[in-house]
Amino acid sequence: MVRRTVGEQLGSVGELIADRRRAAELTLRQLADLTGVSNPYLSQIERGLRRPSAEVLQQLAKALRVSAESLYVRAGILDPDEHPSGGVESAVLADTAITERHKQVLLDVYRSFVAEDAAVLAEPPDTPSEPPSDAAPDAGAPDPVDATTTPKEQP
Repeated sequence: MVRRTVGEQLGSVGELIADRRRAAELTLRQLADLTGVSNPYLSQIERGLRRPSAEVLQQLAKALRVSAESLYVRAGILDPDEHPSGGVESAVLADTAITERHKQVLLDVYRSFVAEDAAVLAEPPDTPSEPPSDAAPDAGAPDPVDATTTPKEQP
């Protein structure tokens, strides 16, 4: 894996923050109000002049609706090999063709599917001793119709 220098990492996280801010159609001042981080400091982060703390990255992630983990990786706080970014969630959040409300709905549906699949995978496999009641009857077994009735005779 190619390691980036601290300067490259800072520029990278700053560029990501600026891109996400613009995609959310926020000004620096609006982002500052949302995060409680000063406008000049945010400007310096975006330009790669300052290294934000994990706390500031957490606030920015929440305001920009990106994973804090992805910002930590870009800032060099976390190792990218140990923390791969969430592909689906990142793609949905980065998409500028849909509204913020639609993004949230898509992420809610996606997360519910992931949780449902995780629950199914965690269950022990079924080993039924009898076939399920809705299973097709065995081809060699007699028809479950009352055996005392006789077929109608053809005229």
